[in-house]
Amino acid sequence: MLRRIQALPWIHTAYDIALAMLVVVITTRYVEEYDWIVGWGMALALLFRRRRPLTVMAVVSGLALVQYVLSEYPTFSLTTDPAAYDVALLIAMVSVVTHARPMWHSHAAGAVVLAGIAVESGLGLPGSRGSVEVDLVTLVSYSGLGAALWLTAMVLRTRRLYVASLEERAATAEREREHLVQIAAAEERAEIARELHDVVAHSLAVMILQADGAGYVLKSDPDKAGSALKAIGDTGRDALEDMHRIVRVLRTGRGSGQEEAPEVDRRRVSLDDLETVAERARAAGLDVKLDVEGDRVGLSTADELTVLRVVQESLTNVLRHAGPGAQVAITLRFDGDVVVIRVLDDGAGKLAGARAAADRGSGGNGLVGMRERVEVSGGKFTAGPRLGAGWQVDAELPVRTVA
Repeated sequence: MLRRIQALPWIHTAYDIALAMLVVVITTRYVEEYDWIVGWGMALALLFRRRRPLTVMAVVSGLALVQYVLSEYPTFSLTTDPAAYDVALLIAMVSVVTHARPMWHSHAAGAVVLAGIAVESGLGLPGSRGSVEVDLVTLVSYSGLGAALWLTAMVLRTRRLYVASLEERAATAEREREHLVQIAAAEERAEIARELHDVVAHSLAVMILQADGAGYVLKSDPDKAGSALKAIGDTGRDALEDMHRIVRVLRTGRGSGQEEAPEVDRRRVSLDDLETVAERARAAGLDVKLDVEGDRVGLSTADELTVLRVVQESLTNVLRHAGPGAQVAITLRFDGDVVVIRVLDDGAGKLAGARAAADRGSGGNGLVGMRERVEVSGGKFTAGPRLGAGWQVDAELPVRTVA
């Protein structure tokens, strides 16, 4: 709501005009020769109270002094003193306290108002026609009113500065977060490129071996040579598709996240490594159940690595947020042309409240890194708290069989 109001400066302008019109209306009640000049001057000055609060305070104070002088020193009064339109002086003081940046401006404005109250209470100026006896009741009551307004304005000033500091901190944190996301995403894309380089290098090595073998048996066994050539073509197409996919990501920056850069696993990974990952999690204290459903079909090396990383990072998050003793169910289901990965944990029996969900969802970079890996493979990724206790990670990858 505060930002919405700040985004509409015309509300402030309308409010200042209303205050100025109030002073003008009050001024019309007075009939002395110069009351209208002084009152209208104060009202006009109030229109600039937000942009030039100290200048407005000086102008209004000067007009109040002129009003006092014209009411006391001539043989007959030319202005009314005190007058209700002197409320402009209090408005100007509040404007200085709430809008002026240097703190001494606020103190000076309060001192000017107190001095004016003292003069109006009977102290007077040298040679004036006013009584030299001080009206203590008037002095105390008016001083109390001025002090209350000053303190109220100081509270508003403190509140405004506090809100402004919070907004600035939030904006700074958002800029830093976006910057860190961009840096981490660039690092993740570079890591994916390195991993894909290993995949392509492996594919090329296979193609070279198949080509050498086809050359040896080309005349003695044409059928075997044909099979080798077919394997070369299939492997080359897969490698080229992987290269196109990663180059597309690097050029367009698709994917919105990052992952803590682990050491790149340069060995040839496979789905058989899932059991090793699960066994390591069991050794760390988790109760892990691994199920593979459906006919296990071949996946490209890059997709197998994605499956392994999703499961591995999910188990890491369970260890980090739920701790030892949590029960985890990992399901890898081959369903036609897709492979579905689901990792469920019970959060060690702890309810997944808003704070726990926020900690697990935004405290680290693993979830965003998993999402980018899955999106690079053309799949879908979701993660979030379960109803009750625990966390759920779902990923779906298209199956691209290899020879």
